[in-house]
This record gives sequence, structure tokens and C-alpha cells, in this order.
Amino acid sequence: MAPSRSTGIKPRSPGSLLVDAETQLQVGAVDEAIALTTQALESTGSGGDHELRALNLLGILHVEAGEIDEARHFLERAVKMDEDGMLHERIGGGPEKFLLLAQLSPEGGQDSVRWYERGAATLRRQLQALGDATNATRAQQASIDEKQTRLGGVLCAVAEVYMTDLSWEQDAEQRCESLVTEAMLIAPQSAETWQTVANVRISQERVHEAKEALRRGLNLWQHLPPEDPAVPEFPTRVGLARLLLETEMLDEALLVLERLVSDDDQSVEAWYLGGWCLFIMGQNQRQHRDQNTTDDGWHATWETARKWLAQCLKLYARLEYEDERLGEHAVELFQDINKELGEMPQGEEDSWEDSDSQDDGLSVDDDNDEEMHD
Repeated sequence: MAPSRSTGIKPRSPGSLLVDAETQLQVGAVDEAIALTTQALESTGSGGDHELRALNLLGILHVEAGEIDEARHFLERAVKMDEDGMLHERIGGGPEKFLLLAQLSPEGGQDSVRWYERGAATLRRQLQALGDATNATRAQQASIDEKQTRLGGVLCAVAEVYMTDLSWEQDAEQRCESLVTEAMLIAPQSAETWQTVANVRISQERVHEAKEALRRGLNLWQHLPPEDPAVPEFPTRVGLARLLLETEMLDEALLVLERLVSDDDQSVEAWYLGGWCLFIMGQNQRQHRDQNTTDDGWHATWETARKWLAQCLKLYARLEYEDERLGEHAVELFQDINKELGEMPQGEEDSWEDSDSQDDGLSVDDDNDEEMHD
């Protein structure tokens, strides 16, 4: 009698499951990625070759899913397996888990600082190991540059904690100064470094130095294509626009904001900041116009500001945006413009909207409730 053939399907390896999970994450299929990674963790078992990598990935995936407690659970398990972060990143080692736990800390403050410092210590050890190699290859030099940029970012993150959660500490300003000084030495090629320097200088009322730092950071990326890795992340550039507005660098702020809405035309905050920037520009033009002329250039600037604000408020309503102060200020600016220019002409804002917004309306409350419709 001939032996029967096995009809069972060969179980997939943990490594294969993790590769597929990472692919699912890249396409935004977070639930599928969690299921695959959980399967990989169960398959590799306690002490298995892929356990650390699976734990790290589950931490990242649960952050993406907004499940913060679950994310912290898996990341803390990963820390127990790699306490100094010096296992190879290929198997899940490295500083990432420490840095994520710093951001996810429910306590913030000193607890966040402790996690950031563990991540920074790992990056310093990695840089020392790379620096010990003579005649570094191109790949090694690229790794050095990447880790220097990351370390600079961690130092800046700690400085931000001391400017916010720990600003009450007696040595907060001294610590901020020390951190940004080290960041400038380690990662002068990073726009984030100079943005944090500017933030510290603003808090110290050293506005001229803040402006110089902002210009230096802008010069690193403003002429690069969007896909260049040196271009800061979208939220970082939104923060930059706010700093530029705060330091009255309006032309630079508007350039940053125009690029932001080009990259993501659904950003309520970018449209709001652009409208606010143009509103201030128009105010300045109006105040400094020659009293002997009838130059009404500020009218055109405010008309453009109103279009930005209209788009902001339409998105605000459609996306059920939660920042009430932003919405209230946008409405206030919009109403101030209408008092000077009259109501926005019917359909003037249409060119600023996507085709799927034709049925939306914007209600702006003032003394006489006015409603603008597409």
C-alpha cells in the first residue's frame, strides 16, 4: 500500500510572518499586522529568535492603533530582553523602545526624561562603536549621520520636556541650554535641532538669536523636494510655522504654510495658521501704508486670508476638529475681515475646496448669524 501524502499546510515561520506584518503596516492595515505579529510571537515562543522583534513591532502597532496601554505592555517586555538597547536592531534591539516609552509615559516629566536618557545612552554607545571603526565605509558613515541626527532629536525632546512639564524646576533653563548646546554640536545638520534652539531662545526673550536659528534650520531643507529625508515631518513643520509667526517672520511662515497645504490639504491647523499669517500681513500693510495714497493692497491680502480661513473652518466642521480655541480664533479673524471688506462673495471659496465638499456649509456666528454655502 502506497504511503498517503500529507495534505497539511506547512506552518509559516515567525520571520516570514513578521515580514508580512511590516508590509501590512506600511499599507495601513494595522489590525492585520497585529494579527500576524501576534501569531509570530506565539510561534517563536519565550526566548525564541524572533521574540524581541515581535514585541517591538507589537508595541509600534498598538501605538498606531491608539491602544497605548497595550503598546507600553509589549515595549516594557522588550526592554527586559534588551536593557541597554545594544542587541542588533535586526532582531529588535536598539533605542526605539526607550524613545517610544518616553513619549507614551502616563506620568511625563521625569519619567519621560529617564526613558529618553536610556535611548540617548544607547545611541551614544552605537556611535562609539561605529567611531571605533577605521576607514568607515559609505554605509557606516550614513549610519553615523543617521544616529547623530537621532541623538540630536532625543536631546531636543528632553529640552522640550524641561520647557513644559518640568519648567518649574530650578535648573530647567540651565538644563535646556546644556541640551541644545550638545544637540548643536552633534546634529547641526538637523532642522529639528535649530527649531528647538529657537524655541529655547524665545523662552529666554533672545528673539534675534531665535530668528537666526530658525533661518539656519530653514536653509537646510526649504529648497529640497518633498520626498527628501532632510525635510522635517509634517507636525514639526507646523510647529515651525508657529515659531515663525511668534517671531514675526511672516514671509518665511507663509512659504512654510503654502508647502504644508500642498502636502496635505486636509490640515485644519495649516489652513488656520496661513489665514492668521495673511491677516497679520494685511494689518501691517494697512498700518504702514502712505497716508497720502489710496493703496489698498491690504484688501487683497485679507481677501486671501479669508479664503484660507474659510477652508480652515469648513474642514474644522467636516472633520469635527476638537481644538475649540483654534476654531474660535479662526471665526474671530474671519468676522474681522468681513467687517472691513463686507461678506465673502458667493462661491469665492469654491476653488479652495475638493470636489467632495460641494454639500458642506460653514456657519459663522456673529451679531447677525451669517451662513456661507458653496
